[in-house]
Amino acid sequence: MRLAAAAGRVGRLLLDAVLPPLCLKCHAVVAEPGTLCPACWQRIGFLAPPWCACCGRPFEVDPGPGACCGACLTHPPGFDRARAVLRYDDESRSLLLRLKHGDRLEGVGAYAHWMARAGAELLDGADLLVPVPLHRWRLALRRYNQAAVLALALGRRSGIAVAPDLLRRARSTPSQGHLGPEARRRNVAGAFTLARGATGLTGRRVVLIDDVMTTGATAEECARVLRRGGAASVAVLTLARALRGE
Repeated sequence: MRLAAAAGRVGRLLLDAVLPPLCLKCHAVVAEPGTLCPACWQRIGFLAPPWCACCGRPFEVDPGPGACCGACLTHPPGFDRARAVLRYDDESRSLLLRLKHGDRLEGVGAYAHWMARAGAELLDGADLLVPVPLHRWRLALRRYNQAAVLALALGRRSGIAVAPDLLRRARSTPSQGHLGPEARRRNVAGAFTLARGATGLTGRRVVLIDDVMTTGATAEECARVLRRGGAASVAVLTLARALRGE
């Protein structure tokens, strides 16, 4: 075993000499693959408490344990809780776009690690990880579903079962990039269903996985379908989150 470990270290040194590990954002040389350089790490907006106990929106001032933001008090979301790793802004956008559209999966291990840390309270006691699905036409164009890739990596790290095909997108929806909150809700209404013959949801505690949450319309529609299928609870864990008003 010691010889195998030594051989692995030598192999790693040789590989790093030929292909040195690069920062996930700026491509500067870093010590470990799948990491950020110190400068990029400081610029990325990692979300942390104090935050809304329901949707995870960060508070500027700590209102005390269990406090919810005004939006959740006024219009409680269709999911139980939501958490995210990063603030979706100009600094983090390139990471998400490379994952989503650029076939760049070298950061998935790090992203799963970050999601496990940010979503620890959601994952504790969870029974099932379910990624937000792509429509089959969009999946054919992209060749992979970034939400499913994140869910599978998080499942390997956490030991929680993953159901990558439990939800399906029943109809193709236009891109939501330039739609407002109400238009997004109308756009995804009825867009998701359970896969034909899906079973085993009754009483399960589900964590829905996606790359970015913007208004929460997609997460709420998926949560509605999962609850209708028998899920006891549905939490939402994403790599990034767009914050209203920013």
